[in-house]
Amino acid sequence: MGHPVRLCIVKNLAERGETNVSEMQSCLAMPQSTVSQHLARLRAAGVIKPKRRGTEVYYQLVSEKARQVVGIFFGGR
Repeated sequence: MGHPVRLCIVKNLAERGETNVSEMQSCLAMPQSTVSQHLARLRAAGVIKPKRRGTEVYYQLVSEKARQVVGIFFGGR
């Protein structure tokens, strides 16, 4: 989670509940491949969990510790 992009992804998921790569890509203004690489690291660390809906994959935050870090870093949540 130490990378600013991953921190932003976790913050986004904490606020929205769940979202897909396309929505994150437009929010972060980055190529889909870059966003996917960061999501893979977060998934491998057990911070997020994917859920497939048809052809789309939605991600949700599953780590309470990550949620707390975002709350401390950004305030509020």
